[in-house]
Amino acid sequence: MKIITNPTELQRQCLAWRKQGLSIGLVPTMGYLHNGHTSLIDRARPECDRLVISVFVNPAQFGANEDLSSYPRDFESDCAKAEAHGADLVFAPEPGAMYADNHATWVEAPKLGEHLCGASRPVHFRGVCTVVTKLFMLTQAETAVFGEKDWQQLAILRRLVRDLNIPIRLIGHPIVREEDGLALSSRNAYLTGVERAAAPNIRKGLLKLAGKVREGERDAETLKRFLTEEYAAALPMGVVDYIEIVDPDEISPVETIARNALAAVAVQMGKARLIDNILLEV
Repeated sequence: MKIITNPTELQRQCLAWRKQGLSIGLVPTMGYLHNGHTSLIDRARPECDRLVISVFVNPAQFGANEDLSSYPRDFESDCAKAEAHGADLVFAPEPGAMYADNHATWVEAPKLGEHLCGASRPVHFRGVCTVVTKLFMLTQAETAVFGEKDWQQLAILRRLVRDLNIPIRLIGHPIVREEDGLALSSRNAYLTGVERAAAPNIRKGLLKLAGKVREGERDAETLKRFLTEEYAAALPMGVVDYIEIVDPDEISPVETIARNALAAVAVQMGKARLIDNILLEV
């Protein structure tokens, strides 16, 4: 497995593979790989001849008071896991290699970023769209795999690919969870023992909400109040950032669930901001 840190070298390698008629797959990550990441790698591996894993803590998607400096990192472990799951190349640039001092070009889909994570993290999706577009250009990938835990991110990237006619196929992969239901996240490492014990209640609340929908409840405000009360009782140490029910493609709030909708939440548990979602099928 190759390790490349220079964007130009990565592009040169990927263009050479394309010239040989080889297809390229991409799994973008911020590193500190866990079983959720390796499941993305496993999903991408059969889709391509050469598989690239990016390991890059992208400063452009962090706000001023967020955890850029403390975000967990373990590059040696990341490379070992990537290689064990069949990666051909790990791309691990320094921020200065991806963003020049006078960097002035950004990619965004602001309408889809108005709600959910975009409301409290206003620069986040601009940073995501920009770095992912750069990775698409550098790798010339034909396929890329993203996790559905970041549902809003995936919806925005699908729109980006459609609107800019980028010749790549995006595959969404289901959320990977611990046995107790907690969605895997690199930020789970921040949780204290007490917080970790309570965190599965995020998923349990979403399952209860989905049950209400199956029983016939269709009013979004009623459902959101229900989940707010559930979290107040089950997650007393948690601070809810949002509880929203949105159109799964437009990421816009719905008042009545007339067709499939997405219930999405973000809860601050100590140092960890945890997100989760569930598709409400009608």
